[in-house]
Amino acid sequence: MTTGKKGIDLIKTFEGLRLKAYQDVVGVWTIGYGTTKNVTKGMTITQEQAAEFLQTDLAVFEKAINQAVTASLNQNQFDALSCFCYNVGAGNFRKSTLLKKLNAGDNAGVAQQFLVWNKAGGKPVAGLTRRRKAESQLFSTPLV
Repeated sequence: MTTGKKGIDLIKTFEGLRLKAYQDVVGVWTIGYGTTKNVTKGMTITQEQAAEFLQTDLAVFEKAINQAVTASLNQNQFDALSCFCYNVGAGNFRKSTLLKKLNAGDNAGVAQQFLVWNKAGGKPVAGLTRRRKAESQLFSTPLV
């Protein structure tokens, strides 16, 4: 599976677009829609480059989800997982209780597990709390 429009829109909403490198809440250099790979202080990019970086980053997380998840997913569930992985990283996703519950078929437990991941530097962050609620909601929304 690949990330659909809802997932990409969710990522863009919560990451925001920054064309000049900045340090995130834990001090990691970041640019575009939350890209961290090979970002250096003073770096600038165009909107087109930000979109390319987003697609490159997403491919890594989509692959991680497709490899780790054994349960059937609908598009909303995959999109929510893409947004989650984009933020917490593939390694954290692979080790998560969220993934264990997902592969065990415990979708209600998965929806609750999103909410656990609202900390940066060990402290709850309001923006992460909002993001996790949105991911949980999208995950739990049936396709119509």
